[in-house]
Amino acid sequence: MMSTRDFECKQIAFVFTSKGEKISFKNDNLLIQDEEGKVKHQSTCYRLFLLFICGDYCITSGLLDRASKFGFNIVLMTSNLRVVKIIPAKAEGNVLLRKKQYNLKETSIAAHVIANKIHNQNYLLKKKRNKTEEEKDTIKKLEQFEKDVLKENLDAQNIMGIEGVSAKLYFQSLFNNHNWKSRRPRAKQDVTNCLMDIGYTILFNVINALLEMYGFDVYVGILHTQFFHRKSLVCDLEEPFRPIIDAALIKALNLGQINEKDFWKTNEQYILTWKNSAKYVEIFIRAIMEYKNEIFIYLQSYYRAFMRGKNPKDFPVFDMGDE
Repeated sequence: MMSTRDFECKQIAFVFTSKGEKISFKNDNLLIQDEEGKVKHQSTCYRLFLLFICGDYCITSGLLDRASKFGFNIVLMTSNLRVVKIIPAKAEGNVLLRKKQYNLKETSIAAHVIANKIHNQNYLLKKKRNKTEEEKDTIKKLEQFEKDVLKENLDAQNIMGIEGVSAKLYFQSLFNNHNWKSRRPRAKQDVTNCLMDIGYTILFNVINALLEMYGFDVYVGILHTQFFHRKSLVCDLEEPFRPIIDAALIKALNLGQINEKDFWKTNEQYILTWKNSAKYVEIFIRAIMEYKNEIFIYLQSYYRAFMRGKNPKDFPVFDMGDE
């Protein structure tokens, strides 16, 4: 399996392709060429870990062969950044790991993961300057929720309930200066929710690629219930890292980097236009890459702890405050 040193050299490539452009290879380099044959993007396959292709594309046997040879994952997306297909480079036959997944009944690991998420959410709130009394009160409540979720004998519903209340207070406080209404996944009721969905989607696929690398059954969660075609384990282990996206988004909002004119509205939903997608994707890719090694080490440590049947207290923690 990949070592930490190997992963440090890996890259995430996000390419936007238009009609007439093609994907080709030269000396094990991935090339994106326009209609005139001019190279607009080049990545060495040796360093690729995850390749997003967004727009118009044609999948060739050459691309699939190299993805298999060099072990990089491919995510195919529409022009409005909706995932169409994921082609993972995954470990096959990790039977012992999957047996442990299927036999897991307790929720203590899930509680540990959600406590980690609440901790990182609160870290972002504590960083805010000139906090109001209401914001200070929210911080105290989240500190208590972080403790409450670790109480013994909580079932999945109890844990999800605490997580839901915490998230509601957190988002209201974090985005209170930006006309925040509510968090409604995939509803895209405003620009903030639209961009949050995009950021979470990119993060989701990074987590998915790493879990597939170890041979996890990504459809078997530790908290989210199993549901047809839902990668519940990815949803679960993405949780502690979601504040990475939130932090990047609030920073972009505060710096005035987000322009509502870059979006168009239809059926009460905001859609990011094709020509403006790249600059917003770059915001989230940069944020994720800043914590790339920490994400890898967390999931590597999670795999080892899970395989060894360690106490949930000994499972890894991702702390955004450790900089």
